Amino acid sequence: MHFQNVFYNKNMILLKFGDSLEKAVQALRETKLDILPVVNSKKELNGVFTRTNLYNALLNRASLSDVIDPWIVKVAFSLQEDMSLETVEEITRNSRVGSAPVVDKKGKVVGVFTKTNMVLNLFEKSTMLKAQLTALNDVLQNGMLAFTEKEGVPCAGNNTEELLGLNTDKINIIYDGIVVVNEQGRITLINQVLADFLKIKPEEALDKHIQELMPNSRLHEVSKTGVPEYSEVQLIADKQYLVSRLPIIKNGVSAGAVGKVVFPQLPEIQELVRKLNTLQNKVAYYKKELQDSKIKQLESDMIIGTSPSMIHLLEEIHKVSRTNSNILITGESGTGKELVAQAIHQESERCNSPLIKINCAAIPDNLLESEIFGYAPGAFSGANRHGKPGRFELADKGTLFLDEIGDMSCRLQAKLLRVIQEREFERVGGIKTVSVDVRIITATNMDLPKAIAAGIFREDLYYRLNVINLHLPPLRERKDDIELLAIGFIEKLNQILKTEITRISPEVMDIFMNYSWPGNIRELRNVIERAANYAVKGEILPVHLPSNLYTSETEPEVISESVPEAISQAIKQLSKDETDKTYRDIVKSTRREVIINTLNKAGGNKSKAAKMLNMSRTSLYTTLQKLEIESKR
Repeated sequence: MHFQNVFYNKNMILLKFGDSLEKAVQALRETKLDILPVVNSKKELNGVFTRTNLYNALLNRASLSDVIDPWIVKVAFSLQEDMSLETVEEITRNSRVGSAPVVDKKGKVVGVFTKTNMVLNLFEKSTMLKAQLTALNDVLQNGMLAFTEKEGVPCAGNNTEELLGLNTDKINIIYDGIVVVNEQGRITLINQVLADFLKIKPEEALDKHIQELMPNSRLHEVSKTGVPEYSEVQLIADKQYLVSRLPIIKNGVSAGAVGKVVFPQLPEIQELVRKLNTLQNKVAYYKKELQDSKIKQLESDMIIGTSPSMIHLLEEIHKVSRTNSNILITGESGTGKELVAQAIHQESERCNSPLIKINCAAIPDNLLESEIFGYAPGAFSGANRHGKPGRFELADKGTLFLDEIGDMSCRLQAKLLRVIQEREFERVGGIKTVSVDVRIITATNMDLPKAIAAGIFREDLYYRLNVINLHLPPLRERKDDIELLAIGFIEKLNQILKTEITRISPEVMDIFMNYSWPGNIRELRNVIERAANYAVKGEILPVHLPSNLYTSETEPEVISESVPEAISQAIKQLSKDETDKTYRDIVKSTRREVIINTLNKAGGNKSKAAKMLNMSRTSLYTTLQKLEIESKR
């Protein structure tokens, strides 16, 4: 089967050199693809422009009117239209690239192929093969038998009229395995073929539950539901066989079920079973790969962390994103509540609809109502004469993220409660009811139970919003993630600031690990950005950090055991008339002399010097800064 006969995106938008970033944004939004081919006047492939290229351009302060040329990937991977499907499957399996242009023999672009297309193709093949198996099973001349519990009389299915009235032994002429169960799933009949295969006497199988002989059987489920299952692949004795399960209907109610196992003596059946099994494995593989790619993108682009609390958070995001229940995200300021909301939306079935955000604390209460619910024409002076949709309307079929929900007034809380309950509202100044389908995610750093006790937050609204609670730990409780976060910020800031930071010194990491981070991840990013501006390239050192990272508890002091006798003598020689300034100058000078001498003895090795002085490396670096001591190592 050739590649041109399978699914791929043929209605794509082509870009050319000189096109603007605005055109690229519109094209990516319209096509919902991750890449756009860049072609010449003959539609020959010259490169590709990806979503990542767009993000890089915007991060580098490019405007929408700028051309896409500097960001185009000129050496682009592509697929040939005349490739075999097997070749494309192999390339897709081994490639990390999620999308690629498809070109014909002349090098002209004819479409874009994605891994999602591959999954759809495998589903199509799987469905076709299953239909073939069903058709082949239906044309077999073997009859299907069902026996009632009381009478033991065979009831005819298709092609079984000639078997009416015959006793149980007569079904042994059928070369397929036949088993009948009652409504409890217990065996009432089994033919010799299946009994021999299971290495059991027919009489020994009677009254046993079907799963005692065939653990993977679903025959008991069919006897309960009354829903037939045709041409399914089932594992029996470590081998896969084609089975059909049909309910026994008596007076309109399921009273048992009959199962048929096709032993694949025909080469056609053996080949179809093999192909179906291969396709099912491929479908499962690509499903898992697509899910894994979403997880990796989520972890790398949005939420970074390997600490137990963050791994648990990621698992929770995957679970709750599948539902439409309301979510309340709690945590201190700067912990990344908005990123979690974005992650939930991107993982949900609503990902192709908008995620609308609003900060309830950033807008005055008299304007917040019209922002959330919109307003009708002429609602108030200065209003748009056509009216304006609110955030709820904009988020229809998507997700609405209400940040700092604890700062919303009680009056607006009552209106929000009604929308949650009724899924409808009226615009400010309007009389027309607007219905919406919106998932609501809220976030706050406030202790809402305390706010309820204080009478500033509605208890009934709290329970409506807090169906699912995700709590984000502060950075001081997940310090194992600090280094990973810092490296991630450096990679992004190098692109934004055009810096060349390569690493963070161990001394800086010591300072980071000893700091409490009241501003959490937001503060860490600001510290890294400040350090990058001062360091410009190479290594971030303690001298590049803001002084507030040195708390009074970690402020370095050289302990008395490390001070030579000369210091004590110098202090003793001070006269009572000498001022405090002189005293401080002598102490500072003496401490400076001690540290310089120790550094010289340690050969400039600060770690070794810190050990000799009985102090931490962090304290030594802080002291070097305060005493303005330069060190070559």
